[in-house]
Amino acid sequence: MILADKITEERKKNGWSQEELANQLGVSRQAVSKWEIAGAIPDLQRILQMSELFGVSTDYLLKDELDEERIISNECFGASSEPLKKVTIEEANIFLDMKRKGSKVVANATSMCILSPVLLIILGTMTEDHMFHISESLSASLGCVFLFGMIAAAVFMFITYGMREAHMEDLEKDSFETEYGVSGMVREKRDTYEPTFIRNIAIGVVLCILSVIPLIIVGVMEAPDYICGISVGMLLIIIAVVVNLLIRTGMIKGSYDTLLQEGEFTKEQKQLKKKTDTFSGVYWCLTTAIYLGWSFWSREWDFTWIIWPVAGVLFAALLGIVKMIIGKKE
Repeated sequence: MILADKITEERKKNGWSQEELANQLGVSRQAVSKWEIAGAIPDLQRILQMSELFGVSTDYLLKDELDEERIISNECFGASSEPLKKVTIEEANIFLDMKRKGSKVVANATSMCILSPVLLIILGTMTEDHMFHISESLSASLGCVFLFGMIAAAVFMFITYGMREAHMEDLEKDSFETEYGVSGMVREKRDTYEPTFIRNIAIGVVLCILSVIPLIIVGVMEAPDYICGISVGMLLIIIAVVVNLLIRTGMIKGSYDTLLQEGEFTKEQKQLKKKTDTFSGVYWCLTTAIYLGWSFWSREWDFTWIIWPVAGVLFAALLGIVKMIIGKKE
């Protein structure tokens, strides 16, 4: 941990704002802000003052290798004494740019999976109401071609993104250190992005609430089947837009947390995630198999989509139970 990070951490431990710390040191708030983003280095007198204020040694503040958090982490998880990888500013910027571009790929691919049954649902209900002069088998064939075409394209996008990202995935799985100035730069970018993150999450939640309105209207009106099919299609389209927005927002926010090793990317959480990855993979493979098997057997594609929101809620609950069990064993 570098000096800038230690100043930020110790200030927050004491519950002080930048303004309050600045007043105690006899400097401006802007000076403290620059120290914390590694834009400037405090002089020796300020280092001595901060040492007394924080109750730490000057060696701890000045020497990057004296990192209390790292010592605790190594003791807890039995980490080896080998030096951790150091992330440079150039590598950090490459990682952030890769995640920003990759968020669009992952979000679009996920939306394509959600939208894949839309044509099958709409054509199926329209054929039943004789809206088109085509057979049910032809409409089902067209719908299935669209469904598997969308899924195939989405899988291709997932695979190519995963292969491009492979050389950086160790940042999300393993502990590392950052060179001087990296954490400050990342914090500044995260703070700048924070209003966008909050706005997009709020929009996503509101759209989720509004997405059921078409179904409610159709239910009240007792509309024909093809209208019901269209309303289900509209629901899936809105959900696809919401998921797209949330994935983009979450991946960008997550890239900052990854480099700062905060939130879901702390050393402890990384260790826990390694133990739950197998469960997650098996769970979603089984969910996909159940969805496709039930859908082809029952041919009720306009109903079987309900598996996905139920599976999502159930996954969160089961994952919490698995983490609790692992925590008790440790």
